[in-house]
Amino acid sequence: MRLTRFVLPLALLAASAGTAFARPVTYVCDPAHTHPSFAADHMGGLSIWRGIFTKTSCTIVLDRQAHTGTVQVTVDTASDDFGEAQLDKDARGPQLLDVAKYPTATYVGHLADFKNGSPTRVIGTFTLHGVTRPLTLIIRQFECKELSFMHQYRCGADAFAEFNRAHYGITFGRSMGFQMWVRLHIQVEAVRQG
Repeated sequence: MRLTRFVLPLALLAASAGTAFARPVTYVCDPAHTHPSFAADHMGGLSIWRGIFTKTSCTIVLDRQAHTGTVQVTVDTASDDFGEAQLDKDARGPQLLDVAKYPTATYVGHLADFKNGSPTRVIGTFTLHGVTRPLTLIIRQFECKELSFMHQYRCGADAFAEFNRAHYGITFGRSMGFQMWVRLHIQVEAVRQG
């Protein structure tokens, strides 16, 4: 009888603890450690131009036990940085990013194909230059850990996708032989909230 009175509350406590850990957790991206970078063809294979966007915000909701989650990313398109001031300015103009008309690019998706509690893909839609199309990100690395010196719990990832910019209405250079592919890499670190 005494054993039953002890075991039953313990079992209920364990069950409630499991439920508590199964809740979705929200993470907000650290803008100092989150930078989408890109690579694009120049002059039909003559060289490859690379750059980053320096202003990005994002929110990730993750439930590792349920193998679910969502991602929302907003990029300030005027924050492009090729490491060459004139090219930065040209890219913001109407022939490419047209930042006056399209000041942001967005990605919305859900985390998928979890392995060992970590997602390996994000399936979603990418909006660029006023056009929204499906785009899947491949997650090459995903890690969550406590950073005691910062008093924070963070998750970080490295993700990759490739798309055709002509599908988003950005065709500058095509008549000169420019290839239309763009390779997108995203490094992200996000801080657990609450």
